[in-house]
Amino acid sequence: MDHPQRRELLMRGAAGVAAAAGVLALRGGSWTAAAQEGERTLLWADQPPPVPTELAGLARNLKPWEVLDSWITPIANFFQVGHYGWPAITPAAWRLEVEGRVGAPLRLSLADLKAAPRQEVTYTLECSGNHGLPFLSSAIGNARWGGVRLADVLRRAGISQDAKEVVFYGADKAEEVVRAGTPLELRFSANFARSMPVDDAMNPANLLCYEMNGEDLPAAHGAPVRLIVPGWYGIANVKWLQRIEVRDTRFVNRFMARDYVTVREERRGDETIVTESTVGRGRLKSAPARVTVRDGRYRITGMAWGPAPIAAVEVKVDDGPWARATLADADPAAPFAWRFWRLDWTPQPGEHRITSRAIDTSGEVQPAMDDPLIAGKKTYWESNGQVTRLIRIG
Repeated sequence: MDHPQRRELLMRGAAGVAAAAGVLALRGGSWTAAAQEGERTLLWADQPPPVPTELAGLARNLKPWEVLDSWITPIANFFQVGHYGWPAITPAAWRLEVEGRVGAPLRLSLADLKAAPRQEVTYTLECSGNHGLPFLSSAIGNARWGGVRLADVLRRAGISQDAKEVVFYGADKAEEVVRAGTPLELRFSANFARSMPVDDAMNPANLLCYEMNGEDLPAAHGAPVRLIVPGWYGIANVKWLQRIEVRDTRFVNRFMARDYVTVREERRGDETIVTESTVGRGRLKSAPARVTVRDGRYRITGMAWGPAPIAAVEVKVDDGPWARATLADADPAAPFAWRFWRLDWTPQPGEHRITSRAIDTSGEVQPAMDDPLIAGKKTYWESNGQVTRLIRIG
């Protein structure tokens, strides 16, 4: 449904973006939000709590937003997530199996992949739980990923005409328990795995990635090879990849059917129903990143990203009106990367709430926290509601 607010914002968007272009003609890659000489970054007053001890093995290296101040995120500042631990793999001994509904099964070494034409994509990878849990608020980063096209490898293997899904298995594994504590309890060892339809897998942007920011892919980020699927949440970007299976039937496992499933309540007339959907493609989002001050002048900066191009970002302070931020120009060579934005601000002393919302070229607006899309969500995943941060001035 075409919401009136979206129509209004889209009509205002073209004029606002054109005006912003007259003020700032910079690509995302050349405009960083790092503090300039004489500029001081203020710390947010609502710093997230530490990762709970029992989840310390799941999420690591979560830097404060204030540290994410460059268009390309350095590897040292890039978040890490490991569901089944952090396997260490010897690159020389590693092999990738491509099997199932294919005419010519493959067994590829790292050298085999590197002998194929190298491709690179700049892609902002976000954990689907980002902002869904109190401690998980900076699980995002933008990197240059290098490798070989997944589609080229699948074509080489000769996908059968009846193929429906492609499954990607990581080397990381753990014991799974189904129906724990019941007579039907089942325990088994399982590798981490995710799947996608064949048409999605054949997207030319997808990579079997062995480089990150021009360096060998680090072990913490999935070395020797990981899957990179631009436009999807991090969970789909399987790390420590060791096997690809082409299937003629649907694939279900913990990470496709039992976990990373978004549960929502929706009103259908007088009835409330519950829907469940597998986490997949990313969603429209933005976030305030930092507030800086220089010679008494304040500036709010942040990032915006999503599956469709960003048309505008608007910022609200406390209960004031939405103000149009200045967007860095989009880089045509990096359609999957976030865009930086900024807004000059004259604050009064005291505590302030800063909220941002992104608007894409289709007119979609990043939802407020009380929007039914967010308010009716009962799980942590796909938390793309408007982000509000607290700052103290004076």
